[in-house]
Amino acid sequence: MREYFVYIMASPSRTLYIGITNDLEQRVWEHKMKFQPQSFTRRYNITLLVYAEAFTDPGEAIARDKQVKGWFRAKKLALIESVNPEWNDLSAPWYG
Repeated sequence: MREYFVYIMASPSRTLYIGITNDLEQRVWEHKMKFQPQSFTRRYNITLLVYAEAFTDPGEAIARDKQVKGWFRAKKLALIESVNPEWNDLSAPWYG
């Protein structure tokens, strides 16, 4: 069964990026390696995975992505802090 992820990445200064992917580990690696030269995440040094939510239905993932992107910043911060109050990089164990 395929999984789809809505994820939030942050910079050390807490600039946020919200995305959707079907390969979370690969997509986070691309952000960390600054794969896209003109990307928002590269420009703002967004390299920390601070939130992720999994879905089996791509439509549900797309709807959640749009929902979270539409929220005010305070609500996004509350979502992150509800599961990751220390703003740890959740992908740190993946890359050693």
